[in-house]
Formats: sequence, C-alpha cells, structure tokens
Amino acid sequence: MAYKDLHAFVKRLEEEKQLHRVSVEVDPYLEITEITDRICKEYGPAVLFENVKGSKYPVLINAMGTYERMALSLEASDINNIAEDIQDFMNISQYKTLQGKIKSLPKLAPLPWIFPKKTDKGACQQVIEDADLNKLPILTCWPLDGGPFITLPLVITKDPETGQQNMGMYRLQKYDSKTTGMHWHLHKDGKEILEKYRKSGYAQMPVSVAIGCDPATVYAATAPLPKSIDEMIFAGFLRRKAVSVIKCITNDIYVPSNAEFILEGYIDLNELKEEGPFGDHTGYYSLKDLYPVFHIKKMTHKKYPIYHTTIVGKPPMEDCYIGKATERIFLPLIKIQIPEIVDMNFPLEGVFHNCVIVSIKKSFPKHAFKVMNAIWGLGQMMYTKMIIIVDEDINPHDISTVMWKVFNNIDAKRDLIVSEGPLDALDHASNMPYYGHRLGIDATKKWPLEGHTREWPPDIRMNDQIKEMVTKRWNEYGF
Repeated sequence: MAYKDLHAFVKRLEEEKQLHRVSVEVDPYLEITEITDRICKEYGPAVLFENVKGSKYPVLINAMGTYERMALSLEASDINNIAEDIQDFMNISQYKTLQGKIKSLPKLAPLPWIFPKKTDKGACQQVIEDADLNKLPILTCWPLDGGPFITLPLVITKDPETGQQNMGMYRLQKYDSKTTGMHWHLHKDGKEILEKYRKSGYAQMPVSVAIGCDPATVYAATAPLPKSIDEMIFAGFLRRKAVSVIKCITNDIYVPSNAEFILEGYIDLNELKEEGPFGDHTGYYSLKDLYPVFHIKKMTHKKYPIYHTTIVGKPPMEDCYIGKATERIFLPLIKIQIPEIVDMNFPLEGVFHNCVIVSIKKSFPKHAFKVMNAIWGLGQMMYTKMIIIVDEDINPHDISTVMWKVFNNIDAKRDLIVSEGPLDALDHASNMPYYGHRLGIDATKKWPLEGHTREWPPDIRMNDQIKEMVTKRWNEYGF
C-alpha cells in the first residue's frame, strides 16, 4: 500500500523503531548537521527534530539513510526486487506465446494506474500565504557555506514546446525571504528547459518547488530517467499507485498534492547571482558560481507540515543509500544497452560519479575497452572518472578481491585507457570546469589475442572436497 504522504512514512519509521525524536531545541545553523553527521556515520536512525530554533515546523532528516530504510521507503523488502520487476516488464520473450501473455497480465495490470492523477483539492494547499522563507527551518549545513540551503527540493518545470513536466532535485540557496539560487548545472534538464524559454523570447520561466512528499516521489526526483519519462510517472510505478497532482495557484504547473510545502514562482531569464560555496556530497565544498535566481510569489502548505531535508558531505551519508538504490534499480536498463555487463558497483567512496566497478562476460579481445566507452556514452555515466572492469566470476561488491585483481592483473601501458570528455560540474580535480580526463582500468584476465603471449597463471583455489571435509571436522580442531 503506497504511503499517503510523508507523515505516513514517519509513522511507519516509528513502527519499525527506525525513528528518533529530539524534543530539545536545536539550531538549524550547523548544530543539526553535526548531530546528523554523527548519526549517519554510526548507521543510525531517521531523526525528527521537533523543536527547531526560529521556526514552528519540525525537521525530518536521514529518513532514507540506511539500506533498510531505503528499501522501506520504496515499500520493498530489497531494492533488487524493484530491479527484477523492471527486468520482467522489459523481457519481451515472456509475451511471445499466448500462455506467456496470460501469465504476464497480473504484472501489467497496475501499469495504466501509474500516470499522475489530477485533483481539485490537495493537502498541500490547506494554507496559502505570501512567500516568507524565514518561516522555514532551512539549514546552514557547513561552516563555509554561502548561506542556508534547501537541500531536498523537488523542482518542477514545464517544457514550453512539448508541455511535458520535469521534476529534478537541485539545491536552493536562500538569499532572502523571497529568493533563492537555482543550482542548474550545464548538463541538467532544468538548464535545458530554461534555454528553451530564452530562445522562445520569454522573460520569465515558471517554476514550482515541492518540499516533503511520499518517499517514492522524493526518490523519483533524483532518478536519472530518460527525458521522455515524467518523473511522476516513475514515482507512480514505484509506489504502484498514481501520484495525485494539483495545479498551482500562480502558474500552470501541477505539483504533488500530498507535499508538505509548495513554493511557487519564476526564474527571471536575464538574471544571474553568485551561489555557493556549499559543502557537497563529494566531501568538499563546491565553489561559488553564477546561477539563475528563483523568485517565490506564493508559499502553500499543510496545516501541520514537516520540513523534509538532508545533509551531504564526506560519505557515508543519506545520499549514498539513495545512490545505491539507483545503482540497483537502473542496472537492468544499462544491461539492455550493454548486455555483456553482469553486475556493477558504485562504491560509496566514489560519491556516485567518480568510480564504478563492472563485471563482464568477456568474449573478444579488448572487450573491456568497448564496455568502458559504452558506459561513458550513457547519460550521466559520462561523468564517471574511473571505470574498473573485472571478469564475470569476480563480485564487483567485493572490494578486496577487485583490488587484488587491479593490483596484480594490469600492465600499465596495455590495460589503462585515458578518455577526455565531460565531467560533473562539482568535480574540482580537473584543470577546467565541466570536462577533463577519465581513467579506464582493464583488470580482466588477458588473452594471447590481446598481446599477452605468456601463460596466464590460475587463481589459487582449494578443492571443494577438501573444503567440505574441513568444514565437517571444524569443531574437532578446537577452534
């Protein structure tokens, strides 16, 4: 049963003993971050701060900050189950026979009901008032931050050519009670839609921001979906129930009706303002730069809303588990385009874009190089700074074994490839912003056809018969 809203998810967290309430007063300036950072590093619970200095609204943080809570947020016993559902939908062979089509009907039955459902009334509009960001408990996360930041906003825009909506997650630096920065990178969908408005001669671009929705909708805003797929449709798929949407008061954008807060406003297409620094998910501060300004005209919310937020910084933090969910959920889609991939792992220390380990079914010389270049050609995977390829019998999640293969299997001249291309705007190591050099490492067993004319030694492995015998006698040894 889909969570009705964020309150329903909080209730479930409490039932599962995954929520800690803090009743003493806490400061949104740095104090909440320090508390939450310690909790994250201890793999601790979600936290509801009920008494936040300067605001009457409680703050929910770290709600999806473990593997278990991430699965719970998407109502799955395991995130891999969602990936299996996607793989089942995409498996064309199951639909070929009449019997296969009949067996598939129960799986396909929910699909017509995943499209957003428009409504005339929504809890997010129970209170309608002029914009005043000073009422919100917006966090200043780290000492060198340029100001308070809204860190978990669902930013909703509408394509002026197609009318299709887009929902993404971009941080918003609070400038004053009615304006924020809009952190649209060069490669992001929001920036692309902004350029369409500019080329069409518009002076302003309507934008609405939702804060605090059911967790599937929040996750969908972070998902690397193809441009043709509405994030709210994907949210409907994840929650197995349509997202209820309602038209904003001041523009034609439809927003989730179960949101805690909605900020309605516009971007002035001729205005840029300095934004940052910001303590980012890389563990470093992203630097100051010029970004569009979001002007807020109206703020609507529930009568008793919860302010949903997160912090990012040196991993592991809550965003790491959101990223790992994306790794699992989107693996079937990647396999369609690169079918030789067996599995992949984005290590938490790689902060999403900086490293991926991939196991493949190797079938021809330099196959690993083909896979590397294919990965760099896939949407946001173009940002991946390091790709490590291992053979199919190596578990990419077993970092010790992967590193054993990397340290022992490579010849630097033969097995490394340096590729020049786009990089994430947050990357600080490249000489220039937005692009630089990426490294591919082929740690697979080398073949004679790849120029390795010497005999390749086998891995040391004990006989299964001996292993079984020792296991049976283990207690006899007195260990």
